[in-house]
Amino acid sequence: MTGSLGGSIRDPRQAHVSVRANILQADIGTARKAGRLTASGAARSWRQVDGVRKAADGLVRNQGFLSAAERASYDRALDAIARPVCR
Repeated sequence: MTGSLGGSIRDPRQAHVSVRANILQADIGTARKAGRLTASGAARSWRQVDGVRKAADGLVRNQGFLSAAERASYDRALDAIARPVCR
């Protein structure tokens, strides 16, 4: 899964994290509407995903790129958030 470069997205690995975050946030909204998540659970998950995205963006802003290991770490963080949402 890859995303497009442009705007504030300057690194292909950052684009990957951004696309995953967008998809996961859409899944959170769907799970909330379906009643699988409470409003507070959905809000908490949404904030966690946003935190992962902001951390990746900040790292790219500071060092200019996202390493493969950093991308893997952010993928694991998003996987952990997705587990209760996408069951």
